[in-house]
Amino acid sequence: MTALPIVPTLPPSWLEEGHARLADGAALLPGLTGLLGLAGDWESLPPDPWLRDGGRYRRRRHGCFVLDLDPLRLAAVPHRAHWQSTRYNALHGGMHRWFEPLSPGLAGGEALAALLQGLGARFAEVRRAPRWFIEVHQFRIDTTDGIGRPTPEGAHRDGVDFVAIVLVGRHALRGGETRVFPAEGATGGLRFTMTRPGETLLLDDTRVIHETTPIQPLEPGVEGRRDTLVITYRAGSFQGP
Repeated sequence: MTALPIVPTLPPSWLEEGHARLADGAALLPGLTGLLGLAGDWESLPPDPWLRDGGRYRRRRHGCFVLDLDPLRLAAVPHRAHWQSTRYNALHGGMHRWFEPLSPGLAGGEALAALLQGLGARFAEVRRAPRWFIEVHQFRIDTTDGIGRPTPEGAHRDGVDFVAIVLVGRHALRGGETRVFPAEGATGGLRFTMTRPGETLLLDDTRVIHETTPIQPLEPGVEGRRDTLVITYRAGSFQGP
């Protein structure tokens, strides 16, 4: 395969403001429908052992890929640590955080490959690069402690070029509002709550900051949970010290 996948046109806000909210991402992004069919994979996520606030509310897996654009070739790379600078993550930056790898069914499946290639095609139209260094994060945030924090580091950038946040599922919770603001402090921005599986937020990480507010149980005694897939694209290299 030598050509990038064809992805339908995204909302004008993508180029004008550096973000795009796709209420039905499955209709626009190849592979997303198949990926949602793997939602059961989120049931076996191991706890995040690196939370510095002492919480037990986050479970996750992590994997890395390289996408060459011409000719098109996607390859998984050996499992590696996730690293961010303290400039972008004041709470967890500066650490090599080793998470359990993505399951073979997800990492090696056609659905994820199609999604990574499709997003890579869209992002290459905005900022051309010979290849993308991609990190894939499976998250489950729950209300085990009464409250769950999707972004315990607060409003932030990720230190990459582009970010895609896909809602995989949401159950028995309230809260979890997603907020996007211009990184340079200009007026504008976006606030909304992701509720529908497949709903997707695309971000130009060089232009905006983002956060998601804490979640709480919808009913006493019923654990709430919020499952997402977060994918980051970076030109040049993976992040490192």
